[in-house]
Amino acid sequence: MQSSPAANSLKGMKKALLAATVVASALTASLVAAPAASATGWDLPWNNHHSRTTSIPFTEATVTAGADGRFTLKWKAQGAKRVEIRANGKVVAKGGAHGTAVVSGLPAADRQWFDFEPDRGEGLRLADRLVKLDGAVNFRDAGGYRTTTGQWVKMGEVYRADALNKLTAADLAKLQRLRVKNVFDLRMESERTTDPDKVPAGAKYTVADVFAGSGSFQALPKSPDEAVKAMVDAEKAMVSGEGGKKAYSQVFEGLERDRDRAVLFHCTAGKDRTGWANAALLTALGVPGDTVMADYLASNDYRKAANDAVLSHLPAPQAAVYKPMLDVRAEYLNSGYDEVKAEYGTFDRYLKDGLGLDSRELKQLKKDLLVG
Repeated sequence: MQSSPAANSLKGMKKALLAATVVASALTASLVAAPAASATGWDLPWNNHHSRTTSIPFTEATVTAGADGRFTLKWKAQGAKRVEIRANGKVVAKGGAHGTAVVSGLPAADRQWFDFEPDRGEGLRLADRLVKLDGAVNFRDAGGYRTTTGQWVKMGEVYRADALNKLTAADLAKLQRLRVKNVFDLRMESERTTDPDKVPAGAKYTVADVFAGSGSFQALPKSPDEAVKAMVDAEKAMVSGEGGKKAYSQVFEGLERDRDRAVLFHCTAGKDRTGWANAALLTALGVPGDTVMADYLASNDYRKAANDAVLSHLPAPQAAVYKPMLDVRAEYLNSGYDEVKAEYGTFDRYLKDGLGLDSRELKQLKKDLLVG
């Protein structure tokens, strides 16, 4: 007898406890505005608030692609009087020190890039954060954020993603054109076996299993509160568990040593294990805490259609238990930072003692990934 959708979804619950989630059908991403960079952050012990003279006047700059092919551009540039924005070498928008413009009629491209050029200081090259693919819904650029020192994280260098097993030939060709050269798979062995990665031709594939060797997370939660606790505990294990330390050490080593980027790290939903990888990277680079949190929580928007599809196949009581495992929540990420403080005292110490990234390597990473 054929299994019902609810039964199939329930079979996936154990896997989804950390992988969250098995998508039941082909889904499209929700096109949302990427979180804007902010010059203020959490008052955390690892936030570096010392002043610095930067050559980039932009305090905010974002590109948001619409479903209709139009792009919304927003910017604020302190001290500038005029800003021109170019695409494909042509001026497509201009204005004063701050403004908003909507651009349409651009030719099709893998990613549409925009050069924000102020009349004073250094410019920025930005694109919409989401990379549109047929086989993934949460594939996005890790860059495009402003640090507490006024520098910006380069775009097109590091990507974060959900599962790659459904990528199409066209998707893989696009990633090859985007120079994805190094892929880190953060998933468990069972996930890798069931849904093996598809990677672009020529890319190096590395297993960086965050929960390798862990005997935890075997029991399914029986209530929403238990589900939340499981996610909080999982976040802590990412920080202090042996598998997590080894996996994220591999990722940071790859980021620091790979001069021929782009680097991609991913899990199944691209939100928990991938979420901590990106939060740790952005924090290491000096991105403010509220910006890091906004980037982390954006998975709720990018994955909304996928999550709704899973929950729609479950009875209401079971959906209530399952939903916390599909979500990303501030308390999950905060528990990771709490674990850093408890185990290492400071984030720099976590980078050094937990992930093996010393001050020289961190300086090199910032040199490679920051502009300004």
